[in-house]
Amino acid sequence: MIYAYVNGTPKLTADDLKDPQSSMIYDMNDEFITYVTSSERREYVKIDDIPELVQQAFISTEDVRFREHMGIDMKRIVGAAVANVQDGFGAEGASTITQQVVKNSVLSSDKTLERKVQEAYLAIQLEQKYSKDQILEMYLNKIYFGSGAYGVATASKTYFNKPLKELTPAEAALLAGLPQRPSSYDPFLHPKVAEERRNTVLHLMYKNGAITKQQKEEAMKTAVTESLSKEKTKRLKYDAFIQQVIKELKEKGVSERAIYEGGLKIYTTLDPKAQAHTEKVLSTEEYVNYPNDKFKAGVALLDTKTGVIRALGGNRTSGDQNIEKGFNYATDITRQPGSTIKPILDYGPAIEKFKWSTYKQIKDEELEIDGWEAGNWDDDFHGDVSMREALVHSYNIPAIKTFMEVGSEDAVSFAKQLGIPIKTAHPAYAIGGFGKGPSPLELAGAYTAFGNQGVYHKPTTLRSVKYPDGYETKYESKPVAAMHDYTAYMITDMLKDVVKSGTGTLAAIPGLEVAGKTGTTNMPDGLDQIKKGSSDSWFAGYTTNYTAAVWTGYDKTTAESYLTPEDQKIAKYIFKSIVSEVSKDKKTAGFSKPKSVEEVYINKDTGYVTKDENGSNVTKELIVKGTSLKEMTAPVKAKKADKKERTKSNKNNKEKNKDDKKKDSDKAKEEEKKKEDEKQTEPPTTKPEDEADPPPPQDDNPDDPGTTPEPEDPPTVPDPPPTEPPPTTDPPPTEPPPADGGEGTGTGPGAGTSGTTTTP
Repeated sequence: MIYAYVNGTPKLTADDLKDPQSSMIYDMNDEFITYVTSSERREYVKIDDIPELVQQAFISTEDVRFREHMGIDMKRIVGAAVANVQDGFGAEGASTITQQVVKNSVLSSDKTLERKVQEAYLAIQLEQKYSKDQILEMYLNKIYFGSGAYGVATASKTYFNKPLKELTPAEAALLAGLPQRPSSYDPFLHPKVAEERRNTVLHLMYKNGAITKQQKEEAMKTAVTESLSKEKTKRLKYDAFIQQVIKELKEKGVSERAIYEGGLKIYTTLDPKAQAHTEKVLSTEEYVNYPNDKFKAGVALLDTKTGVIRALGGNRTSGDQNIEKGFNYATDITRQPGSTIKPILDYGPAIEKFKWSTYKQIKDEELEIDGWEAGNWDDDFHGDVSMREALVHSYNIPAIKTFMEVGSEDAVSFAKQLGIPIKTAHPAYAIGGFGKGPSPLELAGAYTAFGNQGVYHKPTTLRSVKYPDGYETKYESKPVAAMHDYTAYMITDMLKDVVKSGTGTLAAIPGLEVAGKTGTTNMPDGLDQIKKGSSDSWFAGYTTNYTAAVWTGYDKTTAESYLTPEDQKIAKYIFKSIVSEVSKDKKTAGFSKPKSVEEVYINKDTGYVTKDENGSNVTKELIVKGTSLKEMTAPVKAKKADKKERTKSNKNNKEKNKDDKKKDSDKAKEEEKKKEDEKQTEPPTTKPEDEADPPPPQDDNPDDPGTTPEPEDPPTVPDPPPTEPPPTTDPPPTEPPPADGGEGTGTGPGAGTSGTTTTP
């Protein structure tokens, strides 16, 4: 067997050994688009020009017996073997510097017995052909240090803007610690982690006699940021997408060294035209007028049928600009989702569990939950409304009632099937009152299932990876039946009305069937005097071909940086521009009704099914085939729940029932007084442990191209996102009651801060 492994070993060439092999990225059409790093920076340096201090920093860190072994280190192999027996093969490596040169030149990074045998064989061959200094020179010029820097000389200039001979022990130690995980130890992005890693290297250097105790102590007192260069690096082409590719490769066990130095051919799902247009929409004002340069946006564009990622817009900065390494707003934000969560936590689970019709009646009335008075964006109650009306107009109280009827456990289970990572939920979650919400990528992934007959695919950028030795690993996102096809179609049908006549009309695309949902969040505490302002604005929508989710807002919402009513339209404009462009010259089918769904016509005046399809005040609704029509109009009653999810009857209603013998005029006066009191009531005080949680978001108003639309509650990166603002007549936001020790992923029945109501 060993002979067979050795016999299949690839050959090493001088070119393989000298130059680092940057991994290449290919698009959905197998066309080369870019290297994993931006324009590569390489400066080759001879071993005689590399100071002994720098050499010893790497030898102490990577291979302390480098000058003694013959290419493999038996002591390290024994130590690794023990770890592998205890924790499984591949748990700990024993690669020497020589083996790393071999592995990064021609072999894959797979931790298989065959690869380790070939690696050891080639390492011994390499030691027989080259001197130790030559091998160390290859290694120090080949390894990747992050920020596009290959080789130690380039890294010295990248991080410190100085030649190798001027490096201090602290600086040499920092460089020696980077190759293991260049992005994780990046001193620009993670100075504390980088400093810990540097200090570990300094300890090893002292232990192996490379520096004195005094040098070690002085170096450890030096802040890692003290001597860093301020030079900015140029953004990588398709930066947001490539960031996600690298992230996924790491999650699948591919080492950073293999990614940056292994000469991989990475075949992705990228649609270059879609990516280029997405970046153009975000970085120019050709399609959207942005308020200022601080305004942020994140976009994820997926294939509805397969869930693969076609484009990511991670920032509003042009790829031609030199910038500090940026935050990926398409994948990294965890802001409140506002009303975009309602199909996922409320109405989707209700159809799935109870087979509700789209005409299911839900009473929109006063609702108090453990001291938190829930409200709608228009500060009004609408009586019995259908599930369709409640979703189209984004009323909060029907959504909360629906969530409570379903139950937290089943709602969370439904969301998890769609890739939304929450562990528990309270009534405030029903309207987007999360402490930590989904990213645009996660939200888009969830919405693909509604447009794909209930089948969910985890979003991915990867198709396959080929290694220099010919080894190939293929990747695919397996389909998951997240819900019945009737649930997906009925949600889709209602979301089509959101775009046709509800809160999302500005996202409508002529000639395409589009389903979607808006979401906004309120201003944070202390800024609620800005009545029509909002922290974040979302739009998530889909056709049968594409699904996109867009977030817009600021890093931190302040009195100077917040979303005005006009700004709140931008998420819809971005969605419309991108989806309409990628849909050009491509046939887009309409949403097909499955056999499990039947259409019925309802006379809204009587509430009964009618055969008169064209009658006045007749609406077409959907039911699950085989369900009873008797339950179609039965209203959802306020359901009592344990602890935090109790629904309390309004005290004023009780008093009104007791006083039913009073004259009608007295009743009217009492009701008037009650409304006034509610407006003046202060929200309940939150518990100290819940102070960091944001309030639930608010509802959206229907879009009117000629008038200012209602703001929605969006989440922000640094701060917990406030909720969506109310419409034209903005009611004072109410604060939810404190949560009962639930997960920190969101607010409880009111585990948020004050001033939140959810918006569509």
